[in-house]
Amino acid sequence: MLIYRTLKEQGYALKEIKNSTFIGYASPVRDENEAKEFIDLVKSKHNDANHNVSAYLINSNNVLAMKYDDDGEPSGSSGKPVFKVLEMKELSNVVVVVSRYFGGIKLGFGGLSRAYREAAVEAIENAGIMEVHERTRIVIRSGYPDIDTVTKLVEGAAGSIIKTDYSDVVDLVVEVDSEMAEDLIEKIINVTSNRVTVK
Repeated sequence: MLIYRTLKEQGYALKEIKNSTFIGYASPVRDENEAKEFIDLVKSKHNDANHNVSAYLINSNNVLAMKYDDDGEPSGSSGKPVFKVLEMKELSNVVVVVSRYFGGIKLGFGGLSRAYREAAVEAIENAGIMEVHERTRIVIRSGYPDIDTVTKLVEGAAGSIIKTDYSDVVDLVVEVDSEMAEDLIEKIINVTSNRVTVK
């Protein structure tokens, strides 16, 4: 089951529009505190900018937090368009900050909105979007002769081995996307002719 879409890593964008410079930053975050820390970090880096416009959307552990800030730009001209990009791309747990250095030419409300939106989109695309799926943890007990086969099946299902304990048998703790778990268990049992136990 798809839980949410977020960013793979931090992204960056630099745009020159009618002598104004727009610098966009986008980052995945775990919670609202991380989002606020990221905004403060960018603000301190660009404390000489005319405006540091920000927006974030957090949806984790049943907590929904969303906010945007025009930071002195005309109301609704900057923070909201940046936030709308997050909504449009169906992103969660993401923060975006766009710093603007004014170049002397006024862009007007529409021009301003477009410039902030474009910087946000470019920073997000630079970061890359990924999907986070619900994961299921399973424990596999295998004899040594079957361990290579089991490991290949886990990797083939895009699972990850969290822990391995070696004794007279091998115990693997594995995480796999929830929708793949049943299929993986069935394959392991069939391929090893029931020599492996899964719980």
